[in-house]
Amino acid sequence: MENWTLGYGSLLTTLGVGGFLATGRQHKTALIPAGFGSAALGLGLLSRRVSAQRWVLGGSALVGLLGFLGAARGLRLLPALLRGEKLERPAAVISQSVMAGLSAAYTVLGVRQLLRA
Repeated sequence: MENWTLGYGSLLTTLGVGGFLATGRQHKTALIPAGFGSAALGLGLLSRRVSAQRWVLGGSALVGLLGFLGAARGLRLLPALLRGEKLERPAAVISQSVMAGLSAAYTVLGVRQLLRA
């Protein structure tokens, strides 16, 4: 699971930094996924060194769940964006939707792994 955690963290960090740069460095909130990604990367690295991997795995799943809950609001605006409607911040909708999808998938993987352990 540590490789999934590191991958999830890397993707979120890339999403956050990429979103920040894509918005012309004007919207610092675009870096929120990078914060979640950094937390996941830290937990992924910690799981390699700690004997209490189950606790680290639980923390990682919690990061994923919080990431999903925080970004899920972008999912409700995604259909409007896909229909071509004009939205105030389309980049935010895309970023939040991607983060919600990644976080949902990662949370499911993490919970399944916790139940197996």
